[in-house]
Amino acid sequence: MIYKIINHRREKNRIIERLRISLNRIIYPDLNLEDFFKFTADLGLSKVELRNDLPERGIIDTYSPEQVKNLSKKYGIEILTINALQKFNLGEVLPHTIRELKGLIDLSLSIGCKAIVLCPNNNVNDRRDPGEIFKETVEALKSFAPLFEESGLLGYVEPLGFKESSLSSLITTMEAIKESGYPNYKIVHDTFHHHIGPDTFDIIEENYNPSYTGLVHISGVESFIPIEQYRDIHRILVTSQDRLRSKEQIELLLKLGYKGDISFEPFAKEVQKMEIEEIKSAIDKSIGYIINSIGISKKFRWLKVNSFFI
Repeated sequence: MIYKIINHRREKNRIIERLRISLNRIIYPDLNLEDFFKFTADLGLSKVELRNDLPERGIIDTYSPEQVKNLSKKYGIEILTINALQKFNLGEVLPHTIRELKGLIDLSLSIGCKAIVLCPNNNVNDRRDPGEIFKETVEALKSFAPLFEESGLLGYVEPLGFKESSLSSLITTMEAIKESGYPNYKIVHDTFHHHIGPDTFDIIEENYNPSYTGLVHISGVESFIPIEQYRDIHRILVTSQDRLRSKEQIELLLKLGYKGDISFEPFAKEVQKMEIEEIKSAIDKSIGYIINSIGISKKFRWLKVNSFFI
């Protein structure tokens, strides 16, 4: 009987419920903020990520923080992150980065956002050696920590798998957080960046502590180009043709005990430029593929979405 209870709990932890699914605003950037909230709610979802890099748009467009809070309440939306503080681990710009982080934290507090994504320097001209990069990464985390502690927000460090990235490994990121000595940080596991980065499934299973994972970003790649040529423009929605093995990555994290949210982050223009009903259908199919392939709680199986059922 005890074995059965333990086994049931393990299986429950490996279930993806629709309420754990989020949309990063990059998925359909042409929508203004209210329309994006409505778009998310129409899909039966309640979590989003905002961005500070959308052309001709601010993080919250022209809305005031109070208006954003009212819109969040109106559509039942929770803002998970603002994405992102760039070059966070480049020591030569640290004073500027700290000032930018203060602004992002102030805005996050005013709109009810919970975390700031921190992206490493990602430049082919970065000549620092690995030891120097690690030292400056830890220094940045230590410098940011009082701001996160005072605000109650979290910093989500996102390793980027590109060859030119200064921080590409989940394991190295975890070690940098440990070295900083502060509990204010989690890691973003991005299925695209993990696939092109240095960490294998075996490395993750043997050396990574999933309690450090704060969020999972998912996208898919179906192109047959060499992996070293993968770029954001190739990132689409996840289907059964996905070459990143995003579904298997999620399964591994669930197996290791991850219980957090999973956010769609496709950058491809072919996704972003779909007609609105077409992209709603495509997103819903992608969600269905992921949660039905991995397992879904019965109480969400009959959730009505836009006049059709999953």
